[in-house]
Amino acid sequence: MMTSFLVRFAIVLSFLTVSAVAPAGAQPLAASTDVSVQAPTTPQPAAMQAATAPSATAVTGEGARGGKAIATGLDELSPWGMFLKADIVVKAVMIALALASVASWTILIAKSIEFSVLRRKLGGALRKLTAAKSLAEAQLALGNGRNVAAVLLQAALTEARLSAGLGSDEGIKERAASSFAEIVRAEGRRVRTGMGLLATVGAISPFVGLFGTVWGIMNSFIGISKSQTTNLAVVAPGIAEALLATAIGLAAAIPAVIIYNHFSRVTKGYLELVSRASGAAGRLLSRDLDRSHISVHARAAE
Repeated sequence: MMTSFLVRFAIVLSFLTVSAVAPAGAQPLAASTDVSVQAPTTPQPAAMQAATAPSATAVTGEGARGGKAIATGLDELSPWGMFLKADIVVKAVMIALALASVASWTILIAKSIEFSVLRRKLGGALRKLTAAKSLAEAQLALGNGRNVAAVLLQAALTEARLSAGLGSDEGIKERAASSFAEIVRAEGRRVRTGMGLLATVGAISPFVGLFGTVWGIMNSFIGISKSQTTNLAVVAPGIAEALLATAIGLAAAIPAVIIYNHFSRVTKGYLELVSRASGAAGRLLSRDLDRSHISVHARAAE
């Protein structure tokens, strides 16, 4: 009986132990069950992508707007954009300098054509004057040519005709030389037309551009004081617009000076040809005077 009692007690004790331990053991199972249930519901990256997609789109949109803003800023800092945003005084300075530059290039084209024609005509007339033996022959060779050589020849013929009967050849030559000098000076003044404008543009354009720059920088500093900021993005555009006036002034002045120096050399060479034509006309007049004296002495000897 004792043995059966012990067996029964052991069975009851084991049952109580299992009953007491089973709830504690069930908790891990429940936890594991919960984990197994939640595991399929973890595809959070897709949900996160869906949630973050609008923010990424917003960032992309902001980047595009920023790119457009940068492109717009670069367009505004182009020469044309800076001209449009410049002050009215700076705009007037830029327009005046641009017109001066156009005038310089126009003078270059016009006077290049003019000197090319003048040198060609005067060179041919000078060859005819040099080959002629008398004023009448030279007049016949030149015909009705419209050049300075024909004017010089006509002045020599006129002086010979007006001084006919006078016995002083030196007086005739002196008066003819005076007429030749006046013609040469007049021709020099004529061919120098436009040179004064070139000299003026080359001399004052940098100062006019500097005036526009000073005015623009002054306005920029006034804007800085009103905005109460020294941010370079605020200061730089106004200063760039002001410096554009100086750049245009230099762009107008440098070609004008070069063109002026070029035509100074060309004019000097052309006037040397005119002086040679004057000398040739004077020599023809002297020959005619000598021939007239020889013919007079020959008739007197007869």
